[in-house]
Amino acid sequence: MTQQEKLVYMTETPVARLIPRLAVPTVISMLVTSLYNLADTFFVGMLDSTAATGAVGIVFYYMAIIQAVAFMFGHGSGNYISRALGAKDEKSARAMASGGFYYALAVSAVMMALGYLFLEPLARILGSTETILPYTVEYLRWILLGTPFIVGSFVLNNQLRFQGNAAYAMVGIISGAVVNIVLDPVCMFALDLGLEGAAIATSVGQAVGFFVLLLARRRAGALPQALSALRFRWWMLREIVRGGIPSLLRQGLASVSGIFLNFVAGGLGGDAAIAAMGIVSRVMLVANSALIGFGQGMQPVVGFAYGAKLYGRVREAFRFCVRYAAVMLVCIGAVGFAVADPLCRLFQSDPEVVAIARGALRFQCVSFIGNAWIIPANMLLQSVGHALSASVLAVSRQGLMLMLPLVVLSSLFGIPGLQLAQPVADVLTLLLAIPLTLRFFQSLPGKD
Repeated sequence: MTQQEKLVYMTETPVARLIPRLAVPTVISMLVTSLYNLADTFFVGMLDSTAATGAVGIVFYYMAIIQAVAFMFGHGSGNYISRALGAKDEKSARAMASGGFYYALAVSAVMMALGYLFLEPLARILGSTETILPYTVEYLRWILLGTPFIVGSFVLNNQLRFQGNAAYAMVGIISGAVVNIVLDPVCMFALDLGLEGAAIATSVGQAVGFFVLLLARRRAGALPQALSALRFRWWMLREIVRGGIPSLLRQGLASVSGIFLNFVAGGLGGDAAIAAMGIVSRVMLVANSALIGFGQGMQPVVGFAYGAKLYGRVREAFRFCVRYAAVMLVCIGAVGFAVADPLCRLFQSDPEVVAIARGALRFQCVSFIGNAWIIPANMLLQSVGHALSASVLAVSRQGLMLMLPLVVLSSLFGIPGLQLAQPVADVLTLLLAIPLTLRFFQSLPGKD
């Protein structure tokens, strides 16, 4: 498909057909990514060590920081590419494809080097207690090695997706996830590497996914990441930051609040509370991944339409996404509430861990439907370049709106307050998201 044919496809195909076509591969890749994040938790749980399970939950927040950086470059460059292609500016889109990719790899290499230099302090900063620390260091050492592959994979995935090549983007993510899941039991039990084997499996899986995505980009006929075309340009960095800073803030602040959560949980319930909240974080990530994937199917549609000044199509895409997301989240929330106990027992047999995790999971299932507006609204504002509004919303749900309830409620009610903090943050964020979104639509030409 030529770029001109792609422009026609992205701006003229009915929204009700186009968004599901783009969303289904993305939902699948997001679900698989979340499931292989859970795979380490599942297999490490078989070691029957609360400290080892806690270590996986702690390192999860370092991986979230890596993803925050990757999403900044991937979403920042991808948002610009879709708007540029919508405006028929292929030259600028090509430059951004190369710049966004290689800038991200350079930053990830620096992160990896700094991580190795300060390995134990980093493990402590992430929330390790003295009993969990040796396990965290053992697991984190191998995850650091995979940092450039993780960042590169997410950037390639998002650039492909924003060009309307969601199916090819899916292939790379799934291939890495499958390798990870297959290698987990092999490395941990067949090779008797234990916790270290789980980390090795994750890093190898990320490397495989990275190289598969490089091949998929060629097969898709997407814009190349040509090293020969790489030039440092301030406008490029500005656009990456403008389009990607909401993702960096959303993921980055979620990691910070997650680390803060580890400290609060550790103070209230020790290793058991840390392990429990780590399990809930990963389970909810799987639940949210379906919605995030659906919203990401909307993003290239909005980007192309906004670049082509088809504002009615922007409105239509958002309405479609929110309607179907609400139905989906009601169903997921109801199922999650009903099976919370056996689901938590799947990852830990410790009764104290299960009790804390079960309560937190059920509370979050009740407030889950608010994400049907929050997440699509954030993606909408980011896709059209409204960086300030998108950033404000991005730092709310798992950041600023979470940390204050976390402090207040845990101080007042202990473990139940810890479990209630995220649902309260969801409600507060929804009350912020609605007026921000409506103000954007009122600024567009034409009727709402």
